[in-house]
Amino acid sequence: MIRVLLVEDQEIVRRGLKTLLEIKPDLQVVGEADNGQQAIESVQKLHATTTLPDVVLMDIRMPVMDGVTATQLICQQFPGIKILVLTTFDDTKYVSEALRFGAKGYLLKDTPSEELAEAIRSIHRGYTQFGPGILEKMMAAVPASEPEQPEELPSGMAALTGRERQVLRMIATGASNREIAQALFLSEGTVRNHISRILTRLNLRDRTQAAIVANSFLSWLEDESQKS
Repeated sequence: MIRVLLVEDQEIVRRGLKTLLEIKPDLQVVGEADNGQQAIESVQKLHATTTLPDVVLMDIRMPVMDGVTATQLICQQFPGIKILVLTTFDDTKYVSEALRFGAKGYLLKDTPSEELAEAIRSIHRGYTQFGPGILEKMMAAVPASEPEQPEELPSGMAALTGRERQVLRMIATGASNREIAQALFLSEGTVRNHISRILTRLNLRDRTQAAIVANSFLSWLEDESQKS
């Protein structure tokens, strides 16, 4: 059973999320909070009763304390908790900060319930999760400091197989595991295995870092893809 804490300041949205999640046999909502400060207090109380949440669904814009600050403090105090940010297209700046402080992914608030449930399971298993289209917007918002392609490839980049390079190139576009699987005619399990090997070869922590590296060497990946 995956224990989930809901953090959302709009009660009607929070109730809807709770209803959607509680019908899943492997998910249990163990607490709710309507701001970041209350989220931290809820985690501390749940810790005292040995029912610490496995995953926190964290809104970003909230009164009293926002989701970015709450993410930072929860990740510092309880590093075992996975935080999945719920956001809108206008929150990309805050999402970047939340990821920097330890959030493991983000989804749009209108994500279908089945995809939300699967994202929670994926986060719980140790994967990162990206909502469609947001990664591209975040990358586009980063000003380019140098137009030239970096000359030296990261350690392990040249050792990637042709298929791993294809997967990494699609990660750079913000494609989900399902989208990568469909485009490359693979199973999602095979895609996850490729991503795991990519992270190991490149000595990266998670999919966010992989996306950043892939975007830095996108021209090289595209050239290599045409050769293979």
